[in-house]
Amino acid sequence: MLRIVTDGAADIPSGWEKEFDIQVIPINIQFGDKTFIQFADMGLEDFYKEVAANKTFPKTSQPSPHQFVEFYKKNFKPGDTILSIHVTSKLSGTYASAVSAADELKDTFKIIPFDSLGGSAGLAFMCRTARQMERAGKNVQEIVSYLESVRGRTQLIVTMDTLEYARRSGRVGTLSSALASVLNVKPIARIEDGILDMVDKVRTRKAALARVIELGKQAMGDAPVHVNVAHARDLEAGKTLLEEARKSLNVKDAELTDFTISLVVQFGPGSLALVLYPAE
Repeated sequence: MLRIVTDGAADIPSGWEKEFDIQVIPINIQFGDKTFIQFADMGLEDFYKEVAANKTFPKTSQPSPHQFVEFYKKNFKPGDTILSIHVTSKLSGTYASAVSAADELKDTFKIIPFDSLGGSAGLAFMCRTARQMERAGKNVQEIVSYLESVRGRTQLIVTMDTLEYARRSGRVGTLSSALASVLNVKPIARIEDGILDMVDKVRTRKAALARVIELGKQAMGDAPVHVNVAHARDLEAGKTLLEEARKSLNVKDAELTDFTISLVVQFGPGSLALVLYPAE
């Protein structure tokens, strides 16, 4: 049986980890000199409570090669084939840690690290695809080839309530953040070829949601898509965005999830992401 791993940057719909047998390696969360391990020491509600109580801006760091080694050894048996699907290597060192661990354990497991060139629910969709293909009798080479073909067509479009979190996490420059704050605009970004690019700034939340849908429509046209909307403490806006996606796109299925801690740190509370994954 193929083993499937992803990381804490994945927004995974409820029940998918069990249904598709997906293992998730946690990220490290830092508040000043305190470090927490995602899931083990800090869940999503714990994180928001700490944000409210702690004046220190949170940071995250990828699992180290050693953490990957221990994770693989703890969760799998010698001889297992492990497909390890991770957040874009152009924004995180997680994939590099997986590659290092795979080399260290090459005599114990067959580990295939895969760079998604994306994140959020894109990781979840890839994990689901891999499991569905495996259950349909496809081998791991066929699965990887398909994921390589689909990753460049997967869309991740984000609107943020503020650029402050993206500035502090190093995702945008200080000048862009200050300008957006002064003008009170809602920035919109997308991941292109694994890199986060600012693509627009609009005046209101309503306009931001409309622009996100427009960008998604431009990218996918009338092609059938799997849709996920992830939100950071803005459930109503998440529901609105999902409903607009259903109206405007050729939606095969749709999910609404909470932003994982990793992405809240990068984009901030109030952020929303639209993830579109080809349904073929």
